[in-house]
Amino acid sequence: MTKKLISWNVNGLRAVLGKNFYEAVEALDPDVLCLQETKLQAGQCELNLPQYHAYWNYAEKKGYSGTLVLTKEEPLSVTCGIGIEEHDQEGRVITCEYPKEYLVCCYTPNSQDGLKRLDYRMRFEDDFRGYLTGLAAKKPVILCGDLNVAHQEIDLKNPSTNHQSAGFTDAERGKFSELLAAGFIDSFRYFNPDLKEAYSWWSYRMRARERNAGWRIDYFVVSEGMKERLLSAAIHPEIFGSDHCPVELVIEA
Repeated sequence: MTKKLISWNVNGLRAVLGKNFYEAVEALDPDVLCLQETKLQAGQCELNLPQYHAYWNYAEKKGYSGTLVLTKEEPLSVTCGIGIEEHDQEGRVITCEYPKEYLVCCYTPNSQDGLKRLDYRMRFEDDFRGYLTGLAAKKPVILCGDLNVAHQEIDLKNPSTNHQSAGFTDAERGKFSELLAAGFIDSFRYFNPDLKEAYSWWSYRMRARERNAGWRIDYFVVSEGMKERLLSAAIHPEIFGSDHCPVELVIEA
């Protein structure tokens, strides 16, 4: 038995529903689908996916952030946020507990133009890493989502010109390294250590997607306890509808 997980920043769920969302879900047929940047409030969207249990976390600010987990298997428990008020206003984290693992869907704060939110982002990273290691002490963890960082130079098209850009600063990359050092694995690089030009996000400007001038900022990161159950990891640039594409992890169920 295998379990397929898909993570996708849809950059507005209502927008992607008007494009190819249902066709994409049918084609991918995930056991668990984690969405980020849903950009809506309770009651603003009707989903026609009766085969899934749906768990939402909405931002207090309208039309902003937000996460959603759709899962065929009902979790043992579901938690929104990480229990720290400063971080739990923007609908960024959902944790589903299953018999063998925790699944954490996350939309990491963007440091923004001029790195206006970098200091906040650093606090979030430290607190979130503490949350994840606490979970991993109980049972294995799968973290997925738009983590808003390209970890290494191989993870974006133009590293030399982006060292001061949000998502590729030394500070943000360093926090990702700290997470890996705390006992976590970047599943895509585990299977594809040297694969170049594998990206999950492209700017809407300058025909970036057409030219594959992208960044890999969407991840499945797993705790060491998941290692023996990893089967494959993939990126799906053939699926449109957002400026991000879905990313995939397949594990032994």
